[in-house]
Amino acid sequence: MASTETVVVTGASAGIGRAIVRRFARDGASVGLIGRNEAGLEGARRDVEAGGGRAAVAALDVAEAAAVESAAETIEKELGPIDVWVNNAMTTVFAFFDDIEADEYGRATEVTYLGTVWGTKSALRRMLPRDSGTIVQVGSALAYRGIPLQAPYCGAKHAIKGFTESVRTELRNRGSRVHLTMVQLPGLNTPQFDHCRSKLPKHPMPVAPVFQPEVAADAVHWACHHRRREVYVGLPAVYTILGNKLAPWLAERYLAKTAVDGQQADQPPDRTNAEGNLFRAVNSRDPGAHGSFDAMAKANSGQWFASRHRVALGAAGALAAAAAGRFLVSGRG
Repeated sequence: MASTETVVVTGASAGIGRAIVRRFARDGASVGLIGRNEAGLEGARRDVEAGGGRAAVAALDVAEAAAVESAAETIEKELGPIDVWVNNAMTTVFAFFDDIEADEYGRATEVTYLGTVWGTKSALRRMLPRDSGTIVQVGSALAYRGIPLQAPYCGAKHAIKGFTESVRTELRNRGSRVHLTMVQLPGLNTPQFDHCRSKLPKHPMPVAPVFQPEVAADAVHWACHHRRREVYVGLPAVYTILGNKLAPWLAERYLAKTAVDGQQADQPPDRTNAEGNLFRAVNSRDPGAHGSFDAMAKANSGQWFASRHRVALGAAGALAAAAAGRFLVSGRG
């Protein structure tokens, strides 16, 4: 049976966003596709329609609040009331902080942070009067722990976390049934390492261990339908977040020692794409969901399986413990 949901995904043309679109397309959902890469958006449209759903494409810059609001109006006219809004759009500059120009840093912040703010605002404008709906912020372990070479991205994800916590308290104050959640992700094999601006001597790569974007998409889809305030995905994300809470000084020293070389592949950068997609989209091709690190990326996460089944696993563990206890008692008798 086809889904009756209407879902909006920002950054829908590539990477995590594209994988999220495909996951909802499996349900036959209607999906509003927001992004800048027109070739990627058309590819996403085909993904949705192949699943039996309807798609509405909005090629725009999420840093522009008026454009996001206009897209929300158009999507609702074409697809119906928005049930789920996923804020995923991002861009960044891979570089040491002192090598990043002011306009580059500002642009990465506008897209990644303010794009999430404007998306949330447009979603709430529709969801609050209906007293229903879900907003998912695509986050990262880097919302808790900054790492070298990614100051714009880490700063934006930290900001999104603080912004989300503030809005969530306002929703609770109102007694609203609109659900706001954040999904904290590990390193993922997405095209961002090919199409974001880089000033590194080698090609940028995600922090290992790396997961495929479908792991993230599954978590976002799950978060849309379960009322958890926050979801951690992948054991590396859990270690990073909890380790930073327990011993931030140790995490800082470890990352200073390992994360500069660890974010650069053993290959030269692609100088044909030196500008990246920071200020304008690269529309020449459909980038899809996967980056260039398939060989090292994991398709599953045991931690994520355990997290979403924690009630059942806890009950099974309790039953096993009880059975073991009865066995030991009977053995002694």
